[in-house]
Amino acid sequence: MIRVTKHIHIDESEIELQFVRASGPGGQKLNKVATAAKLRFDVTRSPSLPEAVRERLIRLAGKRVSRDGILLIDARRYRTQERNRQDAIQRLVHWIQRAAKAPKPRRKTRPSPAAKKRRLDEKRRRGQIKRMRGSVDSER
Repeated sequence: MIRVTKHIHIDESEIELQFVRASGPGGQKLNKVATAAKLRFDVTRSPSLPEAVRERLIRLAGKRVSRDGILLIDARRYRTQERNRQDAIQRLVHWIQRAAKAPKPRRKTRPSPAAKKRRLDEKRRRGQIKRMRGSVDSER
């Protein structure tokens, strides 16, 4: 059981981990050891996620979520399987935590009359300065 937030826990059976060969540093072991981790998590069918979190996660993750609703995380930062596995799970937890936070509702605001007056006064001042930059008649 992976604890994401106080109320959200994910069963490890919901996560599919696969190890593949990673590009990058590795020397002689490069073509022998599959260290990169590919994590697959079915967002749409997960019983652990509330509906609101599920929708926000799909929107937040963007292209990382396939058309079938599967979140794909590719972890190849480290040279060992275990570190890449932990990294992939940690990134999944981070995505779900971000989706679990409900966005603050936006309140409509309006500039005060004094702020409007200041802005218009400044615009007039700038315009005056620019008009003063005109060509100078030289007396020769």
